[in-house]
Amino acid sequence: MDERRVGVTGHRALAEPDEVRREVDAVLDGLTEPLTAVSSLAEGADRLVAQAVLDRGGRLDVVLPLEPADYETDFADAASRAEFHRLLDAADTVTTVPPAATREDAYAAAGDAVVAGCDVLLALWDGEPGRGRGGTAEVVAGARAQGRRVEVLTVVRAVPC
Repeated sequence: MDERRVGVTGHRALAEPDEVRREVDAVLDGLTEPLTAVSSLAEGADRLVAQAVLDRGGRLDVVLPLEPADYETDFADAASRAEFHRLLDAADTVTTVPPAATREDAYAAAGDAVVAGCDVLLALWDGEPGRGRGGTAEVVAGARAQGRRVEVLTVVRAVPC
């Protein structure tokens, strides 16, 4: 049986993660199984979708923008780094994109690789323009330009305290 490869892009800080998870599950319910998540395991959307696919017995393919030790310096705290490593350990494959000139370029390359590796892109996005290269808006635009199926779940970003 062919697998359905679900890429993910989205915001790191979600205002209502439990509600977003219910919406993600509803989208996944409509996809042919077995499922494989294709994720960079950033905080927020990437991890939420990866965990949702794993919870239904699916697989996880990880595409990192940077080597793990460098990438995890972008995470909020020790709990976030532990969650990253737990999911990384659960992955069937882990690929790191080739080194890039800037961190932003590395994130853009990882977003491109997620799109290239999926059948459908699940975007947990507020619909706002991008805030830099490799962001959700750019990944969605790239997926649409390549003719990928894109499922957008409109989310609200959490406001930092």
